[in-house]
This record gives sequence, structure tokens and C-alpha cells, in this order.
Amino acid sequence: MNIKRLLFAIIAGFIVVFGTDYLIHGIWLMPDYEATKSLWRPDNEMQSHFSWMLSAQLLCAVTFVIIWAKGFTGRNLGTGAVFGLLMGLFQNVWAIVNYVVLPMPAELAVKWFFSGLAQAVLLGIVTSLVYRPEPSGP
Repeated sequence: MNIKRLLFAIIAGFIVVFGTDYLIHGIWLMPDYEATKSLWRPDNEMQSHFSWMLSAQLLCAVTFVIIWAKGFTGRNLGTGAVFGLLMGLFQNVWAIVNYVVLPMPAELAVKWFFSGLAQAVLLGIVTSLVYRPEPSGP
């Protein structure tokens, strides 16, 4: 495993996760969260837990990239997208479970599930582009 490329891929992955989480949850789903605000912590309490969110996003990127580096390095962009799709299916089961156990609208669970899949596919593509084998010599 190439540590330099691994760290670069983890940083790139974290940027993808952080950025897409902001777009998904901070912008697109904000009206859904406002409509269901009785289910969530108050904003000031969420902000006090923000370091936990950053830690979870970093852990997601680290785990995703290490699994790619251990078993899929050298594969093509299509494999990165499929890897992302499969990891997204694995990861986003929580959206279905939350719909079952929380009194939330089905539409929100569907949005969580499919936006999480799209996020994971993008993460797979970025990871496959960043953590590539070094080019062979001349």
C-alpha cells in the first residue's frame, strides 16, 4: 500500500463526504428537517456535537479508501463506481431502519437512501481516480 497516495485519497474522500453531506443535508434536505424538527436535536445542541460529525465523516472516508486500497487498486473507473454503489447499499441500510423506528416521512428516508447511494458512487469514482497504481517506467 502506498501511504502517500492513501493519505491523499483519504483527504480527497473526506472532502467529498463533507461537501456532499453539506449539499444534501445542509441545503437540499433542510426543508424536510424543518418540517420534522420535533425529531431532531435543537440546532445549538447539534452544533455542540459537530466534532462527532467530522469524526464520523473522516472514519467513513478512511474505511472506504482502505478497503479500496486493499482489494481494488488498479481497477478502472467503472469498478470504482460499482464499488461505491455496493458500499452505498451496505451503508445506507440505516435510512430504511430509521424509517421503521422513527416517526418520519417515508419521503425523507427515500431521499436519505438515494442521496447516500449517489454520494457513495461519487466517492468510489474519486477514490478510483486518486488511488491509482503508479505509472510504470518507460
